[in-house]
Amino acid sequence: MKGVILAGGLGTRLAPCTNVTNKHLLPVYNKPMIYYPIQTLVDAGVTDILIICGPEFSGSFLNLLRSGKEFGVNFSFEVQDEPLGIADGMRLAEEFVDGEKFAAILGDNIYEDNFRPVFEKFMNSDEGAHLFLKEVQDAERFGVAEVSGDKIVGIEEKPSQPKSNLAVTGLYLLDANAFEHIRNLKPSERGQLEITDVNNKYVESSNLGYTKLTGFWSDAGTHESLLQASILIRDKLAQ
Repeated sequence: MKGVILAGGLGTRLAPCTNVTNKHLLPVYNKPMIYYPIQTLVDAGVTDILIICGPEFSGSFLNLLRSGKEFGVNFSFEVQDEPLGIADGMRLAEEFVDGEKFAAILGDNIYEDNFRPVFEKFMNSDEGAHLFLKEVQDAERFGVAEVSGDKIVGIEEKPSQPKSNLAVTGLYLLDANAFEHIRNLKPSERGQLEITDVNNKYVESSNLGYTKLTGFWSDAGTHESLLQASILIRDKLAQ
């Protein structure tokens, strides 16, 4: 399975720190933020990884990550010219994916769980997509999944009155149909192509699985969550 890391965007919630660098290059405890999603993919058995970043700091990503030899992987790079949404960035991976199932992860998402068994099961299944859900107290900040039994029956993006406390975290297992779904998307009210709309296409076809996370997860996209992620990593390393 190939992996895609989405590391574009302006990171405005972390200003002024992000006035001079991309948020995915900021430190989370003792490593740059993007090291953590890279390690998540590596631990799951992924060795070919595409990094999608914005034009402003693309050289910084290349200088930091280089070929991928340090991680035992091969890196490729694509530039998302404008921050027009997660799905917009994901569409740049179509040639890289080359018709296969793939994993996509947001560059600011940090996980404790090891996903290798889930990745392997997905590759050998008929599922079109698989999501990773986490119970949270501030569900209105995220895409929120409504679950009935073993199925996701709907996903709302940042709802003011969430139907559950299950946040859709920033790791997605998808088949190549995702790119056809993206081509048919219309921009949201935010002017972006939303990954939630892609996921709901799989809900409509009853072809979407999910796993509930047991370990910690952070999106590290705000000052508070960035601090909390650093504390969690520090405490984990001290064990």
